[in-house]
Amino acid sequence: MNNLIDIAQHLPVSKAEQTISISPVLIESSRRPHPLELRITAPVKGENLPVVLFSHGDGPSLYLPSKDGYGPLVNFYAEHGFVVIQPTHANSKVAGFDSNKSDAPLFWRERVNEMKLILDELENIESGIPALKGRINHQNIAAVGHSMGGQTVGMLLGAHLTDSRRIKDRDVSTFEPRIKVGVLLAAPGKGGDSLSEFARTNFTELNPDFRYLKTQALSVVGDADNNTFMSIKGPEWYTDPFKEAPGIDLLLTLHGAKHGLGGIAGYDAKETSDESPDTLAATQRLTWAYLKSAFDSNDFTWEKARNQLAGPARSLGHITDK
Repeated sequence: MNNLIDIAQHLPVSKAEQTISISPVLIESSRRPHPLELRITAPVKGENLPVVLFSHGDGPSLYLPSKDGYGPLVNFYAEHGFVVIQPTHANSKVAGFDSNKSDAPLFWRERVNEMKLILDELENIESGIPALKGRINHQNIAAVGHSMGGQTVGMLLGAHLTDSRRIKDRDVSTFEPRIKVGVLLAAPGKGGDSLSEFARTNFTELNPDFRYLKTQALSVVGDADNNTFMSIKGPEWYTDPFKEAPGIDLLLTLHGAKHGLGGIAGYDAKETSDESPDTLAATQRLTWAYLKSAFDSNDFTWEKARNQLAGPARSLGHITDK
């Protein structure tokens, strides 16, 4: 029940089920100065559950860019059938790496490695949590990321990256075949001349090459997402992954949405400059429908959602096919 949404009620959704949230879950690694901290949110009931690895962004808040953020999206996915695993990435203010280390402040390479580490340890994670043991489908793994998390997911899906400051980081590939489908939420676009002068100087890792991204994925953007801090191209910048990546064959554009896509990072949060219950619900329901149908060829939730978005919910956004 949500009295705050109106038009988004036309979009299909299953009955919300009870969930459990387990935190902290710690993964030790000899490569890290301290354990990787996770939060796992899952349905109380159900078997053969698909997994979403969720990669947070690099926003202004202290705690939302961590395992403790993005509740509006994470809880929704779990209430509707997914096990969601959230790492606190190396760039997190609350439990990340020292900002004096190399690759600061975004730590793009470590963020990718953290997602791979979760997959390496997934069986141990599952067996170590009685409430999850034997309930995870290890073949149905998705990755979803917002903003910088979208770039992290893009790298896992096959995109290459060139960091102009570091010769060793020329044309780097970090493709992860264990991830079968992805969703890029307001992911950064192309680098080079598309970046602002500040970003070209300070974020040289924002030079992705999407031509190698061939894993199936959906890109989600807001048509009012005008981040002059990072790019001179305006909202169009965020459509680059869709235009350039062979695997991204669908672009969901949310009307009037800014970088927060209606409020996915947290309820009533300063992270969100476009708080809108309808836009948030559209982001939740449409990305969930996409993932649900991606893992089951006999599931038509995504087709139903597209039809509703083109009909009574059309004021919320539109979908572009490649």
